[in-house]
Amino acid sequence: MRIVIGILFVLLALLQYRLWVGEGSLAEVNNLKQEIAIQRQGLEQLRQRNRALAAEVQDLKQGLNAVEERARSELGMIRKGETFYQIIEPEEQAKEQREQ
Repeated sequence: MRIVIGILFVLLALLQYRLWVGEGSLAEVNNLKQEIAIQRQGLEQLRQRNRALAAEVQDLKQGLNAVEERARSELGMIRKGETFYQIIEPEEQAKEQREQ
């Protein structure tokens, strides 16, 4: 009987070791869950970015307003009949404003 109890005790110790330390342990499962959460968060950010890009593509395909807006903001273009004014501040004023 003592041999059976000893064998069962050793078996229990081995199972406990695997549960806490070995492959597939609780710590490893917890780490994997954290990694999955991080990956899901990154995936959601990428999905939001894709939705924004898809909306921008749709705007560019449908109308000229988005194209005109982009030309004005990124390329500095103006329409016929419009007057472009560029205000250049003296360097001293620009430095003072940056410091504030």
